[in-house]
Amino acid sequence: MPPLAEGWADLAGVSQNLTGTLSPAQYQVHGFEAVVSNESMRKLMQMVERVARSNASVLITGETGSGKEFIARALHHHSLRCNKPWVDLNCAALPEHLVESELFGYEKGAFSGADSMKQGLFELATGGTLFLDEIGDLEPKVQVKLLRVLDGVPYYRLGGNRKVGVDVRVVAATNQDLEIGVKNGRFRSDLYHRLGQIQLRIPPLRERPEDVDALAKYFLQQQRPGMRFSPAAITILQNYTWPGNVRELRNVVLQASMVADGVEVRPTDLPTEISLVAEQPAPTLPSSKPAKIIVQSTVTDLEELEKQTILRALAITNGHQGHAAEQLGISRRTLSRKLKLYNLNGDKDGDGGPLGVLNREQQQYFRAAMDQPVYVKNSKGERMTVQTINISSGGMCVSGVDNPLQFSGDLELRFTLPETDIVVDTKARVAWADVQKKAGLRFIHFPTEAQLTLDRWLNLRQQAEGWTIEIG
Repeated sequence: MPPLAEGWADLAGVSQNLTGTLSPAQYQVHGFEAVVSNESMRKLMQMVERVARSNASVLITGETGSGKEFIARALHHHSLRCNKPWVDLNCAALPEHLVESELFGYEKGAFSGADSMKQGLFELATGGTLFLDEIGDLEPKVQVKLLRVLDGVPYYRLGGNRKVGVDVRVVAATNQDLEIGVKNGRFRSDLYHRLGQIQLRIPPLRERPEDVDALAKYFLQQQRPGMRFSPAAITILQNYTWPGNVRELRNVVLQASMVADGVEVRPTDLPTEISLVAEQPAPTLPSSKPAKIIVQSTVTDLEELEKQTILRALAITNGHQGHAAEQLGISRRTLSRKLKLYNLNGDKDGDGGPLGVLNREQQQYFRAAMDQPVYVKNSKGERMTVQTINISSGGMCVSGVDNPLQFSGDLELRFTLPETDIVVDTKARVAWADVQKKAGLRFIHFPTEAQLTLDRWLNLRQQAEGWTIEIG
């Protein structure tokens, strides 16, 4: 696999801090559409653009129907591999005995029915992106082989005796908690950390009511141009918990558009279960014994009914697990166990969780935009001034390199750390240069105090963009 640092150099400055009122933005990627109005989702889309050109593996987590495949396709669309193959596999859609042959291929005669050689999906995706959906359902034997391929080790097709080497970026997705899978032995710890060099979390639709409004209107215009929702109908849609997320919202809007008369969708045009659940008033807190929340629904599956009841309790209590458990008449421990069972994240005793996670290796390559002069003296004593484009913990990208030959050997640099008055005197060497008068400089000596200050500043920039750092 290509070096992990490759592709990060030119991505600083893609993400900007979001302020002010947000208006919906429409993203179209290979026929997939997304309308984004929520601030967290805006940040997530900017994270996608930042990490797309990295060759690091990406793990996308999110509930069913939240748009994991769209995010994966957006990563491919914005990457340097965009003109190479996109190949996808739903690991849960195939029988276990077929997953390995689909991924790695097989030779003629490898098993009964193998009448000819077949290339695997890794070979078909060479140079491009392989998207593995529902990665948590991958059987242990295939997990071992996948880990070796991710580490760049050539593999054998089934029944083969010649190794196959590939250059593929792997993007995986799951609606499961893989950390729980690691703890109970269903998922390999080393594969989990290898897949999750970069992790992106898609917030569920119930955490972003602005997107419910924007998406509902967008889907309605797609189906019935000129129609609109009444304010009461929009309120109902925003108050519903959407266990099926964007996929469920699209289906509800489609159904309402066919039922509605005239040019306006009213509450009576919405499915009964949506109106009853969303309009149910919040019960008052009990004085003696906990109140039971009764959710009227046409759902017949008991597990789905229990899931929706929990989601409704969390919505009523603004996501506070303690209050939700009290209203449900169960213990906090039981509610926590149910949340893990149904892969729900509704605790607002803290926040909804990070949008993205960088492992420590990727943190080293994180580059933040920086625009200020750097004074350079080369090994011949010649002095020049260049302008920074971005900076990382281990180097910087600069512009204004008129003569790359002047930048040979060790360079002495002097610049001021961003947002500080700390002047740094350090040494660097050129790692790369291009015809656009840009160059990448790698620090070879950096004062300890200045390094700590730079790392703290970079960490603040990471947090501002929504990233957190993997611990351990």
